[in-house]
Amino acid sequence: MKIAPPTFAILLQDFFCKRLVAERNASTKTIAAYRDSFRLFIRFAAERLRKAPTSLTLADLEAALVLEFLHELETVRGNCARSRNARLAAIRSFVRYVSFRDPTSLPSAQRILAIPMKRFDRPLLGFLSREEVEAILDAPDRTTWSGDRDHAMLVTMYNTGARVSEIATMNVGDVSLAHRRAAHIRGKGRKERVIPLWQSTVDVLKRWVKIRGLPDAPLFPNRGGDRLTRSGIEDRLRAAVHKARDVCPTLLNKKVSPHTLRHTTLNHPLIKRRKVRA
Repeated sequence: MKIAPPTFAILLQDFFCKRLVAERNASTKTIAAYRDSFRLFIRFAAERLRKAPTSLTLADLEAALVLEFLHELETVRGNCARSRNARLAAIRSFVRYVSFRDPTSLPSAQRILAIPMKRFDRPLLGFLSREEVEAILDAPDRTTWSGDRDHAMLVTMYNTGARVSEIATMNVGDVSLAHRRAAHIRGKGRKERVIPLWQSTVDVLKRWVKIRGLPDAPLFPNRGGDRLTRSGIEDRLRAAVHKARDVCPTLLNKKVSPHTLRHTTLNHPLIKRRKVRA
């Protein structure tokens, strides 16, 4: 009796459940990124081939279709080369998995794997002066709940040099303010590190943690008590920078992102001598 090859839907399900989760123990961030890539690709393929998503087959997964998808990402959705490459990496990972499960797909898989990543220039990332950092950290209105949170969050970002995704996932229990005076950061690839906190940062966080309460609660939540998203954190930093420009005109010509703040931490050799108003 001839056994039918696995369908596209089964292979995709197995790729996420068996390959990524069971075999590779991929992080939740990696799984979420791959999920978003395939959500976009399946929607594109269904529209381009005029099929329902449930009707897509492995034979539909051709290099020409993938190239059209990548082109639309850049020209229609406005994705940069870095984002385009990330989507392609997810598809290529799936195709490698499929080639082992269904050897008949190998010729098609080879054509997709031959699609190159796009090269791009990496801009030189600048950093802020201490005066500019001071203006940004002092910008939030600390007489309000959200201003108190923003000030504590920005101070923590500057002290630790943490990525925006790491700040978003921090819990109250991740900061030790008694003896060790450190922040426990969970980074890319499940790597963890402990960053010492300055006394000025400890003073700010002690005040904020009293408001937050339980150790498992998000350290920097939104009004609803849920974690601030990446875009939410970027928005709060943007608001602080906008206000800081009134007292620090040099910020007018600078584009400040969470990564700028991270880069600033790494480029201030005498950073520990600075004082943050508690």
